[in-house]
Amino acid sequence: MNKPIIPIFYACDDAFIKYTIVSLDSMIKNASSEFDYKIYVLHTEISSDMKSRLGALQNDNFEVIFTDVNEYLERVNRDLPIRHYYSKTTYYRFFIAEMFPEYDKAIYIDSDTIVLGDISKLYNTDIGSSYVGACHEQAMEQVDVYGTYCESVVGVSRHNFFNAGLMLINTKQFRDKAVLRKFVTLLGEYNFIVTQDEDYLNLICKDHVYWLDQKWNTELTPGLEYNYDYKDAYILHYIMVNKPWHYHDVRGADIFWSYAKDTSVCDMLKAELEAYTDEARARDKASAENLYQMAIDETNRPDNYQRQLDAKKRSPYRVELLKKIEQYEREGRFDEDVEDDPPSRMIMPDEIDYLRRSLGAKIKTKIAHAKAKVFLKTILEKGVMVIKDIKGVENFKALNSGAIITCNHFNAFDSFAIQEAYHASKHWPKRKFYRVIREGNYTSFPGFFGELMRHFYTLPLSSNTKTMVKFTEATNKLLQDGNFVLFYPEQAMWWNYRKPRPLKPGGFKFATKNNVPVLPCFITMKDSDVLGEELRKAITDFDIAENFVPDGFYVQEYTIHIGEPIYPNPELNHKENMEYMAKRNFEVWKDITKRNTE
Repeated sequence: MNKPIIPIFYACDDAFIKYTIVSLDSMIKNASSEFDYKIYVLHTEISSDMKSRLGALQNDNFEVIFTDVNEYLERVNRDLPIRHYYSKTTYYRFFIAEMFPEYDKAIYIDSDTIVLGDISKLYNTDIGSSYVGACHEQAMEQVDVYGTYCESVVGVSRHNFFNAGLMLINTKQFRDKAVLRKFVTLLGEYNFIVTQDEDYLNLICKDHVYWLDQKWNTELTPGLEYNYDYKDAYILHYIMVNKPWHYHDVRGADIFWSYAKDTSVCDMLKAELEAYTDEARARDKASAENLYQMAIDETNRPDNYQRQLDAKKRSPYRVELLKKIEQYEREGRFDEDVEDDPPSRMIMPDEIDYLRRSLGAKIKTKIAHAKAKVFLKTILEKGVMVIKDIKGVENFKALNSGAIITCNHFNAFDSFAIQEAYHASKHWPKRKFYRVIREGNYTSFPGFFGELMRHFYTLPLSSNTKTMVKFTEATNKLLQDGNFVLFYPEQAMWWNYRKPRPLKPGGFKFATKNNVPVLPCFITMKDSDVLGEELRKAITDFDIAENFVPDGFYVQEYTIHIGEPIYPNPELNHKENMEYMAKRNFEVWKDITKRNTE
């Protein structure tokens, strides 16, 4: 009976293959015998002696295959400039998906590793539609200079930057999403020099990474810390200049040599260790210092990659908006608007029918509802708004009373995403869905969107005290009748902001007063691979460019998370309940954010 095949790729040259031998030996000794492993060694030139030494590790489960990439390099050479400052082998991981179309998934692993865990468990991890499964790059997370570099230059959060020395590659997605072509295009646009091809990989795979247990790539270098003993790792990775074949005292050296001693290259490695001079170690130190300084210089460079994007490709309005958000975030001004409200006027109590009791209000609401359905259908079908998943819809379905719905506020039309969750809950049409809006949105929006703001089940706030009395009475009535009211407790809208912000008490006050639950919803988002200007060419139905698809920014893919309802605590008084529900809501939001960024 044929066993399942696990394809694993190394990339090395004749000088580095002796470390591959030790890595592979450790892998073999700890791998499950229930699988067959095809070990591909991508190279341009390896001596027959070293091929023989690596090939000698083969057994009934492990087959070693040497793959010369020279021919493939020649084919892509016109598009792929081989720069002098780093080895050609760093490119090879980009070729795997195209060179081996028979595989939909593969492991890439650097040679400076020791595999202590069962590699089949890594391969059998379900990473879904993510481009790669990988581990966080600890240098980016723990060293501020590098973290600032990856955010300011590459444009990837320090907490979402992965180490490319160990990847579970979704090769099907690499092919479908043209990752190699994107890499080649980026090579022609910008010269990333700090972590080189790792920078490109992180930029291309941003928001499409499945985060593996960190133990699968434990980077052993001075100063990096983990919340576990490195001896419990599944893979040890001797990154940068901290190699046990160059230094006696590096972390994990004893583990490396416990495997190296059984290989045919052990004497070579020992000789390399003894021959490594103080001059060579001084060069290592200078190299590490140079890398550190390079990160600083790239961050400060006036035309680094992110600054080029801001200057040449991105909507100037959105660029300034993001800078303003960063400023407000630093200053703790979380409830302040970063965008100017439209010019407004006061809503007077006699001009609004919150409960739509008059015939005219009912007719206008019905027309607006019909138009909104067409609008929502259009933006979903054309990929303007992308809802990848709705999680926790059972929590919405379980509601048997009116409820306050809370949601993070990051787009002028994010309420349409919650509208989809409401539809998925099957509560309509028995229970209606209302949304609280600002006064200016009601009074000042022109055209189609103004019609929606005024008539599509909206509850506008007002600067007029008597109108606010009507608002309060209507909201109480709607909740008591079993309807749902959407509040944005963060108060201000911050475009595409991905973290929860402190909450205001308004919605929780209504929940407590009416003894109804709060349904905490939080929308997480990821970059799609569609740029705004590309999508906008196909859209002529609505004037939605600035709200959804600004130039130079990717369309967002939303996942709607619906938490368990938060009910008032009968043992608490009104004020205590407001505080309790707001605190619990914020905890739910933070937990959702944490689970979807780790």
